[in-house]
Amino acid sequence: MLKDILKILENDARATPKQIAVMTGMTQAEVTKTIKKAQDDRTILKYKAIINWDKAENEHVLAWIGVKLEPQKDVGFDSIAQHIYRYPQAKSVYLVSGTVDLLVMVTGKNNHEIADFVSQKLSHIDGVKETVTQFILKRYKEDGEVMESEEVVKRQAVVL
Repeated sequence: MLKDILKILENDARATPKQIAVMTGMTQAEVTKTIKKAQDDRTILKYKAIINWDKAENEHVLAWIGVKLEPQKDVGFDSIAQHIYRYPQAKSVYLVSGTVDLLVMVTGKNNHEIADFVSQKLSHIDGVKETVTQFILKRYKEDGEVMESEEVVKRQAVVL
């Protein structure tokens, strides 16, 4: 039943134990106890809201940074990844396959702030060989949520 509760909370972190009990057939007390245990053992790490910052009129820039690494003896990529994820600008850090070794999602107030992070912090870490920064220009969908209404705005034809 834990997986059922986790799927419900992943889809809607605002679901109450009472609502989850109805959806799963468990008692509210069982749901509450299961959630508490999952929080204590860090199965549930955090509850999250997905914000459309464009609508909140808050300057907010996102970028993916691909990082090529030189693996370190006995620890591989782990110690470099740990160094990177300690920076508050790094919102997500993933070890990936392909042309880069890590993908780092960073946020900043503007492009300049992200560029400073890359040039002054990230590029100076031992083991970082190369970075490739890709600024997010528009978010269409995040964590399963469509960012704008699905109505397609059609452009009018330009008549010459």
